[in-house]
Amino acid sequence: MLARVANNLFWMGRYIERSEHIARFLNVNYFSSLDAPTTESQSRQRVLRSSLFMTNTVTTSVDHLLDEQEVLFNIALNIDEPYSIINAVRNARENANSARDVLSTEFYEALNKFYHAVLRYDPNHFKVKGLFEFTTLVTESTAILREKIRGTLFHDEVYAIIMLGISVERAIQVSHIIQTKYTDALESTPNDELFERSYEWITLLKCIESHDMMRRFYKKTPDSSNVLEFLVLHPDCPRSIMNSINRLNKHILSLSMEKLPSKNSTAYLVGKTQAHMAYLSIETIEEDIQGHLTQIRETLYTIASSIEKEYFLYN
Repeated sequence: MLARVANNLFWMGRYIERSEHIARFLNVNYFSSLDAPTTESQSRQRVLRSSLFMTNTVTTSVDHLLDEQEVLFNIALNIDEPYSIINAVRNARENANSARDVLSTEFYEALNKFYHAVLRYDPNHFKVKGLFEFTTLVTESTAILREKIRGTLFHDEVYAIIMLGISVERAIQVSHIIQTKYTDALESTPNDELFERSYEWITLLKCIESHDMMRRFYKKTPDSSNVLEFLVLHPDCPRSIMNSINRLNKHILSLSMEKLPSKNSTAYLVGKTQAHMAYLSIETIEEDIQGHLTQIRETLYTIASSIEKEYFLYN
């Protein structure tokens, strides 16, 4: 396979996963606030600041009044905003076009249908009453795409490269969502006891599609400790950071030609990260939640860069 094609597959996977997480966060974060039990969690300005921070890491001052329609449109359909969902979908399709020969017809047709549905979505309808419909369209379409990847592609190096992109992007997006809702929990609760039981932890689980899983596993009310443990460290939660790193390790080893990865290889870096995460405790994370999430994300960016340099660099 050409390095250029491999690079296209990797980034196609990343953009598909990115569009899904932004759409689900936009949906859940907005509509959960309508039924939130506290005035702080219901604050529309806080919801808008939270959505902006999750998508483009911009911290907006509480004194700056945000326009709801403008913020939601920018995140969803503004083609001039690099962090928007429509641009993620466009980039996914462009990368797929450059790797068309190694993709299945079924997958490409599903991606093309998704692309045109997003591109043709009426901005005026979205601004008035289209948020739920549009974000549902994105999350359902990306679920179909992932199933087409699993079910219509031979599980060879093409599949492994796409899954590398999906896995690294999922871990990055989940860590960012956790950090965003952690900040929301701090802002909406006046003391430590209320922080631990904040409504924002339930919203966080729903943003990552893990609420039912977590409740069935722990059989108790979500709080800061068990939510963070489940979403960061639990290897059997398909949305957790640990699960994504485990899948990263599996697929990078399937591509590596070394039986024992050298210290400068991506496989070594991923294995080292996997080992570190496997022995990380929730107590350690809670000592500095922001610091640990930032460190995890920086490590994932380093892994992504290492994958590109080792496998996709071409002249």
